[in-house]
Amino acid sequence: QVQLVESGGGLVQAGGSLRLSCAASGRTFSGYAMGWFRQAPGLEREFVGFIRWSSESTYYTDSVKGRFTISRDNAKSTMFLQMNSLKPEDTAVYYCAAAMSYIVSPKRLYDYDAWGQGTQVTVSP
Repeated sequence: QVQLVESGGGLVQAGGSLRLSCAASGRTFSGYAMGWFRQAPGLEREFVGFIRWSSESTYYTDSVKGRFTISRDNAKSTMFLQMNSLKPEDTAVYYCAAAMSYIVSPKRLYDYDAWGQGTQVTVSP
């Protein structure tokens, strides 16, 4: 089973930027898609965005459109989340996930086959 490792979290002031990475272990990732989710204290894990691996098409939740960008490096089996114009409400633990086969809805947590350990993103006012 693919293993995912996130990196790149940290503390940033509002309006700043961070880039998260999610590296898939083993051979070149050959799954259907990867996604980003986040979970703030006391709240449920929520969908942020995802990328279909072969086409590189992306889809985002409304609250991050125009600020966050997902990309991938196929040779390194790595997905990125570029976060700009960060807001305090973006503070959360960010998780990446991999779907090895077709999924109907990228927002459903249980459709993903593997998860990373999470990385903390804190945005100060």
